[in-house]
Amino acid sequence: MDPHNATFAVKLYIYDLSKGMARQLSPIMLGKQLDGIWHTSIVVYGDEFFFGAEGISSCPPGGTMLGTPNTVVDLGSTEVTEEIFMEYLSSLGESSYRGDRYRLFEHNCNTFSNEVAQFLTGRKIPAYITDLPSEVLSTPFGQVLRPILDSIHIQPPGGNIINGHPSQR
Repeated sequence: MDPHNATFAVKLYIYDLSKGMARQLSPIMLGKQLDGIWHTSIVVYGDEFFFGAEGISSCPPGGTMLGTPNTVVDLGSTEVTEEIFMEYLSSLGESSYRGDRYRLFEHNCNTFSNEVAQFLTGRKIPAYITDLPSEVLSTPFGQVLRPILDSIHIQPPGGNIINGHPSQR
């Protein structure tokens, strides 16, 4: 196979951080149905990449404490080489995706997955994931909870931090 024409599969791993609780409790607490509290990551070149409170991390696919994803979405393929991708991640990790830039609602794992998916494939991740924060915040309960939720920093254990920038907490 000619390495100059190689393509690499790109997948989106979707995890429900609530383990099914959001589906059961959201109608009572929020007055609307949420199917999950989503954490996502991009799987490409044999590794899983995600953004959390410690910055950009990687692990073998399914290698965090979250275990097996609830859903895997095939985002297509990319001709971007692993070397170029790692340079891209490194630049993101030094700027917009440092650990101290993590915000549960505005700038989280799903923001990262969406940006990386577009870089690799030109495709966005499903809207039901990126729309989740506004769905929650559009409810009275979401507004009340916002100060508490804003202080939450999610970092699934088990990943290797790509850029070791200590958070400014």
